[in-house]
Amino acid sequence: MTRTDPSTTSLPAFAGRHVGPRADDVEAMLRVVGQPSLEALLDTAVPAGIRASSTVDVAPAASEAAVLAELRELAGRNEVVTSMIGLGYYGTITPTVIQRGVLENPAWYTAYTPYQPEISQGRLEALLNFQTMVAELTALETAGSSLLDEATAAAEAMTLMHRATRAKPDAVLVVDVHAFPQTVAVVSTRARPLGIDVVVADLDGVDSSDALRQVAGGRDVFGVLVQYPGADGLLRDFRALTAAAHEAGALLAAAADLLALTLVVPPGEWGADIAVGTTQRFGVPMGFGGPHAGYLAVRSGLERQLPGRLVGVSVDSAGHPAYRLALQTREQHIRREKATSNICTAQVLLAVMASMYAVYHGPEGLRAIAEHVHGKALVLAAALRAGGVDVLDGVFFDTVTARVPGRAVDIVAAARDRGVNLRLVDDDTVSLSVDETTTDEHTKAALDAFAMSPAGWIAVAPMEEEAFRRTSAYLTHPVFHEHRSETQLLRYLRRLADKDFALDRGMIPLGSCTMKLNATTEMLAITWPEFANLHPFAPAEQTEGIRALVDELAGWLCEITGYDAVSLQPNAGSQGEFSGLLAIRAFHEANGQADRRVCLIPASAHGTNAASAVMAGMTVVVVRTAPDGTVDLDDLRAKVEQHREDLAAVMVTYPSTHGVYEDTITELCALVHDAGGQVYVDGANLNALIGLAKPGRFGADVSHLNLHKTFCIPHGGGGPGVGPVAVRTHLAAYLPNHPLDPGAGPATGVGPVAAAPYGSAGILPISWAYVRLMGGEGLSYATQVAVLNANYVAARLREHYPVLYAGTAGLVAHECILDLRSITKETGVTVDDVAKRLVDYGFHAPTMSFPVAGTLMVEPTESEDKGELDRFCDAMIAIREEIAAVAAGEVAVGDSMLRHAPHTAAALAGGWDHPYDRATAVFPAGVQADAKYWPPVGRVDGAYGDRHLVCSCPPPEAFED
Repeated sequence: MTRTDPSTTSLPAFAGRHVGPRADDVEAMLRVVGQPSLEALLDTAVPAGIRASSTVDVAPAASEAAVLAELRELAGRNEVVTSMIGLGYYGTITPTVIQRGVLENPAWYTAYTPYQPEISQGRLEALLNFQTMVAELTALETAGSSLLDEATAAAEAMTLMHRATRAKPDAVLVVDVHAFPQTVAVVSTRARPLGIDVVVADLDGVDSSDALRQVAGGRDVFGVLVQYPGADGLLRDFRALTAAAHEAGALLAAAADLLALTLVVPPGEWGADIAVGTTQRFGVPMGFGGPHAGYLAVRSGLERQLPGRLVGVSVDSAGHPAYRLALQTREQHIRREKATSNICTAQVLLAVMASMYAVYHGPEGLRAIAEHVHGKALVLAAALRAGGVDVLDGVFFDTVTARVPGRAVDIVAAARDRGVNLRLVDDDTVSLSVDETTTDEHTKAALDAFAMSPAGWIAVAPMEEEAFRRTSAYLTHPVFHEHRSETQLLRYLRRLADKDFALDRGMIPLGSCTMKLNATTEMLAITWPEFANLHPFAPAEQTEGIRALVDELAGWLCEITGYDAVSLQPNAGSQGEFSGLLAIRAFHEANGQADRRVCLIPASAHGTNAASAVMAGMTVVVVRTAPDGTVDLDDLRAKVEQHREDLAAVMVTYPSTHGVYEDTITELCALVHDAGGQVYVDGANLNALIGLAKPGRFGADVSHLNLHKTFCIPHGGGGPGVGPVAVRTHLAAYLPNHPLDPGAGPATGVGPVAAAPYGSAGILPISWAYVRLMGGEGLSYATQVAVLNANYVAARLREHYPVLYAGTAGLVAHECILDLRSITKETGVTVDDVAKRLVDYGFHAPTMSFPVAGTLMVEPTESEDKGELDRFCDAMIAIREEIAAVAAGEVAVGDSMLRHAPHTAAALAGGWDHPYDRATAVFPAGVQADAKYWPPVGRVDGAYGDRHLVCSCPPPEAFED
């Protein structure tokens, strides 16, 4: 029986915390929708053919306290050992003001991607600080606002170099043998389907274009990737190599350690075109591999080819400086199969933490940390050499590599017994990396494993090697100097957060983005040291708890979706898409059908679908959308028949991108399967399926799932995310794997798609806790109410704004599309005007002009109660009345409140030349003065920002009035 009340005894108590509407609200909403019960609503909306065996067999925990106790038990099965493994992951000290003020603060972690700049100025400023920090430390002109991790940033650099050099078909990427192994592996995974050959070679001594071509096997080279410092710890002078690459018409990218760059000559000063890396050691815990903010910076001339997101400085309607996302924002929606990347998310929350770490410490503080680290490394090297150990010759920053023929395994084991993990390079070589947290006791324990004693302590150690010593200034902007006391930083964080609109202020009704409750209990465990301080390459016996959590969560996801296997490695939905398509390609190749390369994608699909297909080496063929918003089955049949011999897959979103349960989904699956293709169902809308239908049972072969949507990992202002890929048995052998962790995937897998074996494992306790708290019935009830809430909004607004698409009996799924196109044609009022006016009413805008231009897509989720839904509907109805005044000629659209929204406090206090009164502008119907959200800037001029591209902190005088 379908339950209608979270207080029903068969539902866990937590469901009443997570789901907004109460029992009487549900009844009242059903009356508005015109359905007698939730069960009747769902029976009408959801095709009967996909609902078989849709129950979810997951037992709920007894209480929130019980879930925390279970997480404590899992955490207790991990052994937190001092890590000297390195390879891009290091111990770090998160300033507690940043931990509490950012990571644990819902004002920061519940925000959405800053596509609406007027209500995102705080996050955008923090990201501009991040970009400035990266650009100045690398000495390159422009840095993006973060990527997923170091390895994927390196892969993005590869494709950037490939297109920027207009590479010949047989040109290769040359990667230095000293690059991190996980980076080499991810780059290789990304290169393979694009037909790019990756040559790993020792580049020491390569000082001419001829020598570079020689290591490339006589072929042209379009790009070179080096590690600085290398995995062996050594700093290499790459000036001659860079000149050789440029002479050969290639570009050079350096994977560089930002902390090292406070002491050593940065890549931009020795000629690198691109720098990539991670900001993990800037105050972000290791988290068993993530999430961490990767970075990518470029020299002048390459900035308009950056993947991902770029924050720029523009002006608002009053001519004041204002921040916004610039250039390629959401380019996948525009360029689709011509997109240069499928990255549509970032690591905003972690980028904010890293930037605030730099704000907290300033340049002198970062340099002091780096000198501490370098000094400890010098101690290790001196002691080992004094004891007769062969230490790798050369200049190093934080990593010492020792040759101990035949003894490496025993030394690593001895160190482990002393509470320190060293890196076992091979049977004859051990590597030791130190970090901000390394103490004298740790150093002594590591040396004890070699039967050595410290050779004198060095407190701090500036870089002595003149050829590598940095002399240029960095982090010169006042923001990196003005917040030294905790009081100052606390107020700075509060000031930025107050500028933003996040879920802790009100509903964020974004279609396909599922901005639901991120419960505090779900969030608690991510900062526990037993999870946060695990190195991703720590021995398996030290990480039993997190591995058990990963396995249990994967099993639950299989049960929920009807699939047979899940990989949690993809650290974004885009990477889950890519992984699923790679599995399909590998399956066809294993069956001797490598020529199956065509991927059918509906015209309405999310833009990343097409971009991911191209990245996976497929050819995109677009399937038309029928007038009712469904996939045009006649066109699909024709395309399937046309490509019967080379059809690889179809990618569809279910429910559709238009927010409807299409009753043709099983027929679609059968058509594609009959032609030998595979069915990929995009999991973006899974929040409308749990407990109602299972993609793995109604015909799909593979899906990616968004844990940052359906399973409560918060969006964090645009990241972190997790995008697991779930498959049927026949594709399980082709899931991602990892060269440094045999247990992270099948030996026959497609290779890694993320730097860490389990991707952003540090936030998986959030989704684990959500599933455990809700149980199968709670999860199913959440879906039912999500569908009810969307239909309630559609029913209340339908007479004011046409609902563009609907299914049986006029019902939608978990979201609805409000069509403003006729309104715009009649009055000139645009979706932008409505979106900005909603800010005055105290709301984040719905999704604008996707999937149909000139529309607003609304997804209220199950977490919003009836009162908030009514407040939103009342605001939309009031705005419709404002539009009616324009239509009646009472006010010109250019003089209307709609066109001048949002209204700031500064505008209210200044000269007022509008034909409407101030009170109506800033306190429209339903807005209480004591709950007013004041946008910090007026409407932002996006075109100005693109024409005058400024992507680092402007001087303070730019903000003087």
